[in-house]
Amino acid sequence: MLGFLQRPVVVTADINLNVVALTAVGLLSRLWQLAYPRAVVFDEVYYGQYISFYMKRIFFLDGSGPPFGHMLLALGGYLGGFDGNFLWNRIGAEYSTNVPVWSLRLLPALAGALSVPMAYQIVWELGFSHCAAVGAALLILIENALITQSRLMLLESALIFFNLLAVLSYLKFSNSQKHGPFSPSWWFWLILTGVACACAVGIKYVGVFTYLLVLGVAAVHAWHLIGDQTLSNVRVLCHLLARAVALLVIPVLVYLLFFYVHLLLLCRSGPHDQIMSSAFQASLEGGLARITQGQPLEVAYGSQVTLKNAFGQPVPCWLHSHQSTYPVIYENGRGSSHQQQVTCYPFKDVNNWWIVKDPGRHQLVVNNPPRPVRHGDIVQLAHGMTTRLLNTHDVAAPLSPHSQEVSCYIDYNVSMPAQNLWRLDIVNRESDTDVWKTIVSEVRFVHVNTSAVLKLSGAPLPDWGFRQLEVVGEQLSRGYHGSTVWSVEEHRYGRSQEQKERELELHSPTQTDVSRNLSFMARFSELQWRMLTVRSDDSEHKYSSTPLDWVMLDTNIAYWLHPRTSAQIHLLGNIVIWASASLATLVYALLFIWYLFRRRRRVCDLPEDCWLRWALAGALCAGGWAVNYVPFFMMEKTLFLYHYLPALTFQILLLPVVLEHVSDHLCRSQLQRSLFGALVVAWFASACHVSNTLRPLTYGDRSLSPSELKALRWKDSWDILIRKN
Repeated sequence: MLGFLQRPVVVTADINLNVVALTAVGLLSRLWQLAYPRAVVFDEVYYGQYISFYMKRIFFLDGSGPPFGHMLLALGGYLGGFDGNFLWNRIGAEYSTNVPVWSLRLLPALAGALSVPMAYQIVWELGFSHCAAVGAALLILIENALITQSRLMLLESALIFFNLLAVLSYLKFSNSQKHGPFSPSWWFWLILTGVACACAVGIKYVGVFTYLLVLGVAAVHAWHLIGDQTLSNVRVLCHLLARAVALLVIPVLVYLLFFYVHLLLLCRSGPHDQIMSSAFQASLEGGLARITQGQPLEVAYGSQVTLKNAFGQPVPCWLHSHQSTYPVIYENGRGSSHQQQVTCYPFKDVNNWWIVKDPGRHQLVVNNPPRPVRHGDIVQLAHGMTTRLLNTHDVAAPLSPHSQEVSCYIDYNVSMPAQNLWRLDIVNRESDTDVWKTIVSEVRFVHVNTSAVLKLSGAPLPDWGFRQLEVVGEQLSRGYHGSTVWSVEEHRYGRSQEQKERELELHSPTQTDVSRNLSFMARFSELQWRMLTVRSDDSEHKYSSTPLDWVMLDTNIAYWLHPRTSAQIHLLGNIVIWASASLATLVYALLFIWYLFRRRRRVCDLPEDCWLRWALAGALCAGGWAVNYVPFFMMEKTLFLYHYLPALTFQILLLPVVLEHVSDHLCRSQLQRSLFGALVVAWFASACHVSNTLRPLTYGDRSLSPSELKALRWKDSWDILIRKN
């Protein structure tokens, strides 16, 4: 029974020394002097702010992408003991001693280093030789732009890592399908594919392009699987369900998990609160939550409320009025009603308070017990400080002549009667008897006489309107738009009937005692929508470029300049690799089309297994380049050279594949293969030479004279050479 103790326990493992060696040199190239320069480099000034917010658990909103990438950078800060105390206000600022620079840059560097052996494994799993696989890895290793980007506190290297991990995992899964479907390794690689795709999307939205590519390849393979007559219907159904769960359900759950952790960490009020709804703000510690916690939930007749517009564009603002009136005659000659101005004001102010009044009664206080206001009720809104009623009529708005002017009614004893009745429309109601609730309810105010709806036009009024935002009455449409939707942010039950007492009541703070929280899905939905719709800064940048500039490296970015010496870091690619990768992509496309036409004519230049391998390599590598490059032509935002790096990585993977194909299938004799091999060796030597030449701009660890710097700008040197000839 104990016989096993008489024999030693032996564990055997297959270790690919190529992978070990490539991992080692990858780590060396990315981690060497990682803490240099000890200064803010380019977009570190942007991402560093969010790391500080994570360290202090302060809520923020970044419209550039989901939170997973930011959390990875923050994890580096957490592991290094960063307390978040650093002013990220300018590029080149020296880091203080409390900033763990090496730790903050560690995870992007590790992602860049591990991309080297991963490139090897992808080409190997595609069925090509070890020589081609090593070539792909070495090209990733020496490419200067990839080195530069991965050694800084930036997200592109992590995005590339998860893009490659998704492709590698799917290839591992696809190859294990031939030998052991539904085995533990089969499940592992399938699930890892879905997780890696979710991580790529969770870092930047552009990660969805690689995800769609993997889904497309998986769909084609699934289609062929359905046609496999050796599999039973139950077996096919199990295969399809497994792929649906791993590639559709799991990525969604992982993506939601990123936001769950993000919102769990960022629980405190911060500078971006006002972009969010009142309900979202109230769910954060501090800020609005301190005001709204103990407010009455149900709005009643006599309630004192502030009304925030749900649109939040161009800035969050509250329905507002003041003593000033509209000019009798506008600058363009049109006349107004000369009534009291109603605007939307982007700051907290006592003139933002309104009283919900019952049209059939004169009192402006809440009864005991309170009478709640319900969907469909007719109300009047009395301005708290002036007691004048919200009004609209058939007079053109000051800046929107096709809409109605909104005012607080002043009785001038002229033939302009008050039209101050509004029907309450609760947009997000569950039934027609719903009660108007603080923060939770999204409401519209529909004018009884004209059917116009109260709307924020967003246009800033002239000086006579104190540059506040225009509010208008617009004819009711069935479509939902946030500019017509309002929510109660601050709320209390009015107790004072006399005007002076009411003014004192409006100036006093509300009481707090109970908190009100949103569900995770409600917070996720709002945050995701805000991320997708928030306006980014699309202004021109001195280093911005177009997608056409990227292919032939007709641009670069000066990331960092030493304040005392001429040492500097540039995002500048290896022109030999970039040009060769573009040429390889073109050669692949031409060969693929040629083979396709020939196969249509029943001429098979390649054996079936070689053709399938060639087509799959093109789908993943050439397709990976296309889906990560072409969409940028349709994006209306400021673009930079680093946006091309994920596409470039796929293009580099294709390069040794094309070279091996030319050698094996187009070189007919041994002499041709030998000559072609010598050319490839010479070409690789030139790529290494360029990489070493650009090393001072990649690592920034050596001062450069003006002539040396000019010599490194390949395009200027090439232009001079052309002029001389």
